[in-house]
Amino acid sequence: MSAASSLHQIDSSDVLSDRDQRGNIVRLTVAQALAGANAVVVYATGAIIGNMLAPDKALATLPISIFVVGMAACILPSGAIARRYGRRAAFLAGTGCGVLVGLIAALAVMLGSFWLFCLATFFGGAYAAVVLSFRFAAADGVAPAKRARALSFVMGGGVVAGVIGPQLVTYTMHLLPPNMFVATYLAQAVVAALSALVLWGVRLPVPTAAESHGGRPLLVILRQPRFVTAVVCGVVSYLLMNFLMTAAPLAMQMCGLSQESANLGLQWHVIAMYAPSFFTGRLITRFGAGPVVSLGLLLIAIAAAVGLTGIDVAHFWATLALLGVGWNFGFIGASAMVLESHRPNEKTRVQSFNDFIVFGTMAIGSFASGGLLSAYGWSTVLMVSFFPLAVAVVVLGRTALMRRRIPVDA
Repeated sequence: MSAASSLHQIDSSDVLSDRDQRGNIVRLTVAQALAGANAVVVYATGAIIGNMLAPDKALATLPISIFVVGMAACILPSGAIARRYGRRAAFLAGTGCGVLVGLIAALAVMLGSFWLFCLATFFGGAYAAVVLSFRFAAADGVAPAKRARALSFVMGGGVVAGVIGPQLVTYTMHLLPPNMFVATYLAQAVVAALSALVLWGVRLPVPTAAESHGGRPLLVILRQPRFVTAVVCGVVSYLLMNFLMTAAPLAMQMCGLSQESANLGLQWHVIAMYAPSFFTGRLITRFGAGPVVSLGLLLIAIAAAVGLTGIDVAHFWATLALLGVGWNFGFIGASAMVLESHRPNEKTRVQSFNDFIVFGTMAIGSFASGGLLSAYGWSTVLMVSFFPLAVAVVVLGRTALMRRRIPVDA
């Protein structure tokens, strides 16, 4: 019996009832839709507000970078809460941060305080860190053969976030003049509170003593080629999505395009990020995670190439849409690889560590994005994207060759 088969047998012993599985997936999908609006609002407005409030224009994208730092800093604490008290406790702590980001950001804009706004986006990152675990929570208590589909379906809730977030900005940004975006962040706080109500009904397996203290040493898990590939592909997919999306709204403004055009571009970008989720899981089940990740990386490369062909609205929109689909295949495929790399009693530790690496690395790209855009322009931001893509392709190809000779190490 292979290690992978043994892993699946252990997982099958803790499968939830069909009713609980369906209820969890529905609630997590709705919560993903509501919580996703938090990130969309920050990405749509963060660089614009930063440009208005920052003491130096080079710091315009710092609030978004702080958002990513908040994600990286809070992923491991979120995982620790989930291991000790259960995932629902972590979910509710995260939505509390979601309410705080809205209230503090609104106050920061009213006071004209750049650093207070940065604090608000840190809490936004903490909220987003918890939202990241929704995809893995969807696989808890689900038979192994259905895990990729459950994970993928919950990510599909982001389609609604792609509509809620930009429209929230468009219809509220001028409601409380002269302070642009104050009403937007107050509305975002209300949406976060609604997400908490939805998550209250989630029913997931209670953490066991083995999950809290058991499992192989982390270094043993980290040495698995499958896990290394999952991390690298997850890092590159999310790094480049954030790298380009952070710069795009400000780049559009610098090119003389309207805020409404940037909002709509982000809307289609987020829809493109999550709409494929309704069938990405089936693609992974049929073809495997590796080919799906490869397609995602190819689409991200095409997105950057399209962006280099012009600076009209259509070029930005096409770039953002292709980037979104590429991220979906790359990141969900990488997440499915993570599920293949741990045992049940290691799940929250390994999953949170994976996300910590992904978003810790992504913070570097987020900080670099604003500086590159201000100093060298949008074309340079796009061209730099090809380097991490090349690294991911090499690692993915090497692991694929190894898997032909060596069974999956679970």
